[in-house]
Order: sequence, then structure tokens, then C-alpha cells
Amino acid sequence: MAVATGRLKLETQGGGQILEITPDILKQVAASKIQRGTVTIFLTGTTAGVGVMEMEPGTVKDLQAAMERLGPRGAAYQHNAMNAGETNGHSHLQASLFGQSLVVPIEGGKPMLGTWQRIIVMDFDSRPRTREIVVQTMGE
Repeated sequence: MAVATGRLKLETQGGGQILEITPDILKQVAASKIQRGTVTIFLTGTTAGVGVMEMEPGTVKDLQAAMERLGPRGAAYQHNAMNAGETNGHSHLQASLFGQSLVVPIEGGKPMLGTWQRIIVMDFDSRPRTREIVVQTMGE
């Protein structure tokens, strides 16, 4: 079995921003030369997440609205109360619900994504950040 590990760096704005990283993942899988296996996409922070969605404007707005309903900005969060000056308690909650990792099968040297599936990063934080994503491809 072969393993290839790479990293992506992203500059994000927070506030529920959604960025598509599918092309970056495709490049890393191709560079790995792995034909059959899995690719794990792992975001190293605690106020953003990674997932799969259709990148259609209505779906983007629906997801942003849903995450806001689940962890609204401005609500009372213990994280903010216990850490003077923090305003991102909602970000930690939203990211925990969304998740920081994704595993996609690989066949024929390509991730087995459906027609409309795109790999995304969603940044929930209350300020811009530099994000690191670990991309680990395993297989044969």
C-alpha cells in the first residue's frame, strides 16, 4: 500500500464562507499516482469544516442559513464568557456539527464523486484565518 500526504493552505474570511477545493484535491490525488484507495481530507482547525455539497447558489445560501440556525451568532456561549474578548463560540459549535474530515473512495486514479458533488471548506469563524488542510491519499 502507498501513502501520499500533502497540504493545502487557504485564506478564509469567516462568517460562513464556503470555498470549493475539489480541483486542489483532484491534483493531489493525481500526483499520488494511486489508482484505487481513499483520500482523506482533514482540516486542522476547530472553527471551520470540510464536506461535500452541490455548489449551486441556492444550496450555498441554504447551508449557510442552516448552520446559523444551529449555532447562531450573538447567542450566549460559555466559550466566549470564559475567554475574554472571544466572539467565536458559535464557530466552534458549528464546526463541531459540520465536521473536520471527509473520506472519498478513489477508483481509476480519481475520487468517486457524484456528478454535482464538490468538496468544500466552510469557515464559521468571526474573523479571517489561514487554514491548513491535510490531504492523505492511500491505496495501490
